[in-house]
Amino acid sequence: MQHGKYRFIVGFLALPLGLYALFVVWPFIQSIYYSFTDWTGLSPEFKMVGFDNYSRMLDDEIFWKSLQHSLLFALLLPVVTIGLALFFAFMINVGGRKRKNGPVVTGVRGSSFYKIVYFFPQVLSIAIVALMFAFAYNPDSGAINSLLRGIGLDDVQPLWLGDPDLALWAVMGVLVWSTVGFFVVLFSAGMASIPSDMYEAALLDGANRVTTFFRITLPLLWDTVQSGWVYMGILALGAESFAVVQIMTTGPGGPDYSTTVMVLYVYQKAFRDGQAAYATTIGVALLVVTLAFAAVVMRLGRRERLEY
Repeated sequence: MQHGKYRFIVGFLALPLGLYALFVVWPFIQSIYYSFTDWTGLSPEFKMVGFDNYSRMLDDEIFWKSLQHSLLFALLLPVVTIGLALFFAFMINVGGRKRKNGPVVTGVRGSSFYKIVYFFPQVLSIAIVALMFAFAYNPDSGAINSLLRGIGLDDVQPLWLGDPDLALWAVMGVLVWSTVGFFVVLFSAGMASIPSDMYEAALLDGANRVTTFFRITLPLLWDTVQSGWVYMGILALGAESFAVVQIMTTGPGGPDYSTTVMVLYVYQKAFRDGQAAYATTIGVALLVVTLAFAAVVMRLGRRERLEY
């Protein structure tokens, strides 16, 4: 029986594991191999150069700038996005006042409508979101500066994406706006599954909303929050940040490389400069950063599982 069981399990796992190895693991191995060559990406001929690409990367000032920006995205974006999502989800599900002849625990009025509003950015392509905010950030005709002029703040007219000190923060704001709705819906689903008896008992014992959030909601949602943290960090290091920076910023990645992130730098070196081997070297560094981020979050977030 045991032999037949293992054969059954292997039969189901062989195909998906084979496809995963072919389309995920093998490209990573190829990238590591090409990082030790001088391959241009255009010619089938190349030669081994050892660690020359890695030495060049360590001396590359733009690489260090892109690494700094990517780490800032990975550390700050999850904090802001998940923090806002938890607050909105808590208000939607538990933050309302008790109504006459209604349940003790309820969300704010119009909570169903708010869920739709928060989730709306998810139905838009990230390219559309980036274009929309690129127009909004326009210093002359954009909606943001027009609003500032409309309320009498003519002296406050930032360049936004044209200011090296503001451009990165403007891009981060777009990423928060475009992703927070997904986590609001995710956390709302988790909160809806928590028995209302727990909240009612805590409120009867004199606990306020803040106490119930930190003593009941957050501990019971911790596994979901931890997974969301890793997911958001990977988004910030990968395709989401690339699309927004590529479409919105001058250069792209400007001004003065103030918004260049690692994934954009990989793209520029591979497809703009014809330096595929050096691009794969930066890609290997990005892989290490992503794996380290996920490992640190999983390690620091480890705690005893609570069940109800």
